[in-house]
Amino acid sequence: MGRLHAEEMILNMGPQHPSTHGVLRLKLRTDGEIVSHIEPVIGYLHRSFEKHAENLEYQQVTPFCGRCDYLAAMGSEHGYAMAVEKMMGIELPERVEYLRVIFAELQRIASHLVAVGTFGLDVGAITPFIYCFRERELILDLFEMASGARLLYNYIWIGGLAHDVPPGFVEKTYEFLDNFDTRVAEYNQILTGNKIFIERAADIGVMTPEVAINYGVTGPSLRASGVNIDIRRTQPYSIYDRFEFDIPLGEGAQGTIGDSWDRYYVRVREMEESARIIRQALDQLPVEGDVKSAIPRRIRPPKGEIYFRSENARGELGYYIVSNGKNVPLRVKMRSPAFSNLSVINEIGQGWMISDVIAILGSLDIVLGEIDR
Repeated sequence: MGRLHAEEMILNMGPQHPSTHGVLRLKLRTDGEIVSHIEPVIGYLHRSFEKHAENLEYQQVTPFCGRCDYLAAMGSEHGYAMAVEKMMGIELPERVEYLRVIFAELQRIASHLVAVGTFGLDVGAITPFIYCFRERELILDLFEMASGARLLYNYIWIGGLAHDVPPGFVEKTYEFLDNFDTRVAEYNQILTGNKIFIERAADIGVMTPEVAINYGVTGPSLRASGVNIDIRRTQPYSIYDRFEFDIPLGEGAQGTIGDSWDRYYVRVREMEESARIIRQALDQLPVEGDVKSAIPRRIRPPKGEIYFRSENARGELGYYIVSNGKNVPLRVKMRSPAFSNLSVINEIGQGWMISDVIAILGSLDIVLGEIDR
């Protein structure tokens, strides 16, 4: 008999594929079912955010920030507003600071709910996806009460907020938190400890701390590798130093530290910590305060530059802004956490089966709007 001739094959996954979480193409070099190399091909959602920002007045950039990470738009607006405010030396009213933290943490929970639900869906669990979106809808109801919108808000303005929260918002938020505490236990019951789910996620796509740091991975994906870095704690901004909360880290409870299961479970625990922060912020929220009192009439930061970073749902979100003293930024550069997190996929995805690559990608929780910008 002659020898069997075999060779590697290039397989395109995407750009339109339900497992790529957006308009992303992965070029997989495969030997049968085993993947030997992964090349992400990006740019399908490029909208020239940074060039747009250099042709708009500072306050007009805010709506575009939310469109980059549309699953965590409040956090994106918050980071940009804080960067410009620091350039201008703006001091915010206490009520604004507390409300911003409340919205940022609600947004973190909403974003993680999408991550947890879709990750379960990637590996074959349909019901948790429906449950997660049920709670996410309740958060979007709160956002709609405050801003009138459910996805893109333009609510956190430079120097304040678009307007104050309506009557009943605080009570509704408490009501959500009371309900949410029991829901996390429900997710753990139907997904976290599910044997099939553990088999699909534990020990898959292990990311060591060295690999995570070398690739610039941040956020829950970094902390799942056991690296205790959270900008809210290591370099506190806004009023995060006033709250008690823990930083969940990967512990390898079902496999190896830094595997796909750890990246999933860190997000579950972070939702609980965000709920703790929101409850404290609601308890301390000043009753009085004009949320527009510090909004400047004309936004013209002095000549100079700044890099400001904050902890968004996917990791370190940074804005580098250069001002020439005019009302339009000379340069705006966004540091996208999802972009850096995606870059590690070839390193941790080599040697796994195609079905495992889908699980690894889902565990990184990327948003293409932010990657392509």
